[in-house]
Amino acid sequence: MGLQIMVMVCFFGIRKDSFRVGRAVLPKFFLEDVGFEGFEVLMRGGRKVGVTDFPRVMVESFLREYLEIDVVVGRELKVFKGYYIGLMEDHNNNKKNKSGLVLDEIFGEGILGSDVVGIGSFNKPLDHHLFSHCKEIYFVSEADKRSWHYLPRDKYPKPLIFHDGRLVLRPTPLNSLAIFMWVPFAFFLAIIRALVAISLPYRFAGVVLAFLGMRLNLSRPTTSSISSTTNHSNNRSSNPKKKKKGLLYVCNHRTLLDPLYLSAALCTPITAVTYSLSRLSEVLAPIKTVRLTRDRVKDAKMMEKLLSQGDLIVCPEGTTCREPYLLRFSPLFAEMSDEIVPVAMDAHVSMFYGTTAGGLKCLDPLFFLMNPSPYYTMKVLDKVPGASTCRDGDESSRFKVANHVQHELGKALGFECTKLTRKDKYLILAGNEGIVKGH
Repeated sequence: MGLQIMVMVCFFGIRKDSFRVGRAVLPKFFLEDVGFEGFEVLMRGGRKVGVTDFPRVMVESFLREYLEIDVVVGRELKVFKGYYIGLMEDHNNNKKNKSGLVLDEIFGEGILGSDVVGIGSFNKPLDHHLFSHCKEIYFVSEADKRSWHYLPRDKYPKPLIFHDGRLVLRPTPLNSLAIFMWVPFAFFLAIIRALVAISLPYRFAGVVLAFLGMRLNLSRPTTSSISSTTNHSNNRSSNPKKKKKGLLYVCNHRTLLDPLYLSAALCTPITAVTYSLSRLSEVLAPIKTVRLTRDRVKDAKMMEKLLSQGDLIVCPEGTTCREPYLLRFSPLFAEMSDEIVPVAMDAHVSMFYGTTAGGLKCLDPLFFLMNPSPYYTMKVLDKVPGASTCRDGDESSRFKVANHVQHELGKALGFECTKLTRKDKYLILAGNEGIVKGH
């Protein structure tokens, strides 16, 4: 009955074609709940068949992609005019998996005498059709599972790089109760934090925000790149005929608040270039934001103009990444300036993620500010030469600069560099290429 209520609440009215939670959100929580001892036994098997009383659509992507299960047999959900109605098919009608294979065909007569091992945690494992084909059956009790260790991240068969959803905590009963009790207070706290950040000068806002639970940990190189901002201003004023460009800050992307935190750390407003910032975020942003068009020529001209007016911040990943990985850097920034300052950023949250791929992006800053004590760690690295290196006739030089900056940021953060892109993220999590209509 509990399972039926959960399925009704979770699935009623959800459009079948748009359901992606099983691939985008749930794998994170499922992986955090995998027992290491059971996982080791599973990996020693040959062909693997997963059987569950859960709706197949909830667990199939996780079992196939992260636990290397070959065939998933679960309960099917009833659909009416393309929408789930929150009811499951009966067990007796659920002998077929997604490929239309019957369990009798999966374990045919030719395999009955071989080493087929069944591992289950059902009260009566022999009642299930699958176990009638097994030579050996092992029953795992709840007490046994409680003694298991959680699967370490470095043992994942496939690294968890992308996932969606707002919750950081696993939604256990106690965690869920704590979240529901915190949300009403958190909403008003987030509004107060936002008003302070928007209305007060940087130095005063930092003190008040620290009192409200927000923190920023900043580290700089021995020869600080930040101090050169003042030198640039002095040079421009002392020699107006030789107009120098501003500094180009290149950061990895953790949340939409990255440019704001950098401005707060430098105590000066910095222009930020973005791809798909919501209109509401643009209006409320205390710093200047400029949208890029994804047209390389137009974007290059726009960034040249902005750098001639002052310092600029760009996140060449093009989208946020929650896990300790860096996505591939777009090389456009390498051609814009010789004054490139890499900045390694990491955001730490305890209840809510301030990013989303399938939800309302205008709410991202609100969810980040709703955390009890959100904080950033920021490392300003030494300058990297860019534009002059890329104009020596070598077309590949801009890619070398971009890869070098990515490597330096990854080393500073302890993150792994990947070749995945913004497009890869949105195809996995949202089923589109991440292009926002009207932007």
